[in-house]
Amino acid sequence: MKYELQFKSFSTLSDDELLRRLSELLQKSRRVESELVAHIGEVDARRLYAREAAPSMFAYCTDVLKLSEHEAYLRIAVARASRAHPVLLEMLAEGRLPLSVIARLAPHLTEANRETVLAQAEGKTKRQIEELVAELAPKPDVPATMRKLPERRDETSQLVPERVTFLHTPAPARSMAPAPRPVVEPLAPARYKVQFTASAELHDKLERLRSLMRSSVPDGDLAAIIEEAVPEKLERLEAKRFAKTKSPRKSVEQANTSPSSRYIPAPVKRAVRERDGDQCAFVDARGRRCKAREGLELHHKQPYGRGGDHNPKNIQMMCRAHNGYLAEQDYGKDHMTRCRGSSQVSEPAPIYYVNPKSPLTFQRVHGYFHTQRAGLVTHFRHQVRYLRDPLRHRCGWNGRGLPRPRQQARA
Repeated sequence: MKYELQFKSFSTLSDDELLRRLSELLQKSRRVESELVAHIGEVDARRLYAREAAPSMFAYCTDVLKLSEHEAYLRIAVARASRAHPVLLEMLAEGRLPLSVIARLAPHLTEANRETVLAQAEGKTKRQIEELVAELAPKPDVPATMRKLPERRDETSQLVPERVTFLHTPAPARSMAPAPRPVVEPLAPARYKVQFTASAELHDKLERLRSLMRSSVPDGDLAAIIEEAVPEKLERLEAKRFAKTKSPRKSVEQANTSPSSRYIPAPVKRAVRERDGDQCAFVDARGRRCKAREGLELHHKQPYGRGGDHNPKNIQMMCRAHNGYLAEQDYGKDHMTRCRGSSQVSEPAPIYYVNPKSPLTFQRVHGYFHTQRAGLVTHFRHQVRYLRDPLRHRCGWNGRGLPRPRQQARA
């Protein structure tokens, strides 16, 4: 009942107040966590767990303090490391390093490298911490191998009493074990171990590729083959997504950046990608930039639906979350919620009304309306409810029975 009332009280908080209170609670939690780790270290040093009928500090944390095994391991490891390096407790209390990072770095810390390593670890992701550890303690390269995994046994084919299913008894649902995640582990500076499970089709393709590349890779090293094959696929994808090319036909100055269509010219895509560095360009009020580098989209500062053009100054690379957030700022949360409910998650396009009494005279409707309000027009024996950007420069036919105007080749 207490927490139900607390959740109801959240409705009276403003967004700024809610974020402020969350930040304050997090700071308190970090200070309490630091004190908890310090107490665990002192109890461990005095071996007080023995008087509590526990054979070890780990058993005391799991059996008496009711911590999970993972929580106990992290706190004991950090507590023991902090007795040799007290600065770890200070960094933990200030939120500069989390428990998991300190536990990962603890075996490699010395008085000589402590300041340098801890300074490099601040603000790093899990992958970056693994790379730092690989630099501190390099591992040898792993050999490139391909081997067949043992086939899974079908337990339903074994006739044992507890697995017999009668005709009138519904068969129990088989639980499929999740496939193991691919392993990408840093071994040394600029060296990684990559491990995954391949299908029979991929295995056959790799063998065919290995035989075809014997001239360039005589020893058939799988890592060298993949290293040569991946850039070609990457080049095609970047050309399709970001218009990346070695010899562009047009520059940004020559491109048509007017809002006559939703098409963003290729030179603009290249310029925006190079300027933003393949990273979300959203910056908050404190000057912190979003670190997302996957699922990036092109966002118009001045919305396209409100006359925004395709000039590089008006376009930024945004992750899906911030693109949606800025769309809510431009169009309102209610409108974007309706768009998401109708599978329209992108920035809404201008809508043109077709006057059925005039010969294909397009009248732009300011704002947005439901498609049922649009008129019907019969053309080439096709009924068209509404047209979205009918003046869009495309070659050929639009699939609704209306011809598209011709245009010059794009860049």
